[in-house]
Amino acid sequence: MLHLKEIAAIALAIFLAEAPARAAEIATADDTARFLAGMPPSAGSPLAPLTSDSAWQRHARFFDAAFAQLEQRQLSKIRAWGNAYLAAPKPTMFYMFSGPDFLYADAFYPKATTYVLSALEPPGVVPDLTRLSRPALAAALYNVERSMASILSFSFFITESMKLDLREGQLSGTLPILYVFLARSGKTIRDVTPVALDANGTPHLGKENAGKNATQGVRIEFAGPDRQQKTLYYFSTDLSNSSVRVSGFLKFSETLAPANSLIKSASYLLHSGNFTAARKFLLSHSNVIIQDDSGIPLAFYDPKVWRLFPFGRYARPIDKFPGRYQPDYAEIFRRAQPIDFGIGYRWRSYESNLLLSIKVP
Repeated sequence: MLHLKEIAAIALAIFLAEAPARAAEIATADDTARFLAGMPPSAGSPLAPLTSDSAWQRHARFFDAAFAQLEQRQLSKIRAWGNAYLAAPKPTMFYMFSGPDFLYADAFYPKATTYVLSALEPPGVVPDLTRLSRPALAAALYNVERSMASILSFSFFITESMKLDLREGQLSGTLPILYVFLARSGKTIRDVTPVALDANGTPHLGKENAGKNATQGVRIEFAGPDRQQKTLYYFSTDLSNSSVRVSGFLKFSETLAPANSLIKSASYLLHSGNFTAARKFLLSHSNVIIQDDSGIPLAFYDPKVWRLFPFGRYARPIDKFPGRYQPDYAEIFRRAQPIDFGIGYRWRSYESNLLLSIKVP
């Protein structure tokens, strides 16, 4: 007859023996990202059997075609442009009003090691996909496709559509899209952790208490094919003056400055007097700013501080943004160099504008 101590020892041995198997039943963040991106997860992943479903196979074909076209039409040309004109990249890049657009952050600044993205949309969650019913999983994959349709076609998110597609489904917020973009950009996700900023800009990871009115976000550790460790931060934050001046977002960002910045399809918010804090921060803490005309108005670039290099063609803002035409912008674009890719609201290559601003040393 076994004694209690012997029974306990046997039970512990069984638990330890089964623990690796139980751990393996939970898909890693990297496998989840690959699955959502229509790419096969690792062979031993619990998600691997789900790739035999017709819904996932259709999803994979859709993304294979969409990203192949995007690579040929946009991303490869943006990287070539950056190699030609960005001589001294900084390790940090800021991308305000970005939504989950890691795709263009990486295309313009592939050599950055820390990416800071920010917008109103919450990070959301990615559940254990193996626990979803097959119809629910098929619907979730389709919603991911719908939410990304505009950026795959036009280079920007239609915010209202993204909110609708990823608000009430099994996948919510920006995190599923960040997963897809990381996987399709050839990255390997190593860790995903919730992060919150207190009023002083101090980051609190996981379940640490960041206090009242903390700025919520996510930190993703990843690596590219060269295995260099990189970090992506995404924060859900209101960048208007009344909110950003009392949050810790700009204080946290300042600890990572100076940086290179990207502003595109930003709803001309930085033209407004309600976003002066964000505008001043970018001008003060950026060494390079790449933007379309929806970014910082030309009048705020001090010619003694910045050298300006226009590319493409400046047309009037689309009808949704009346009153944002800049005659001085039009003037400097009379000497613009051509670009062979589209960007911003004027997404066709022959009517897109891009301004490269480099701070004088």
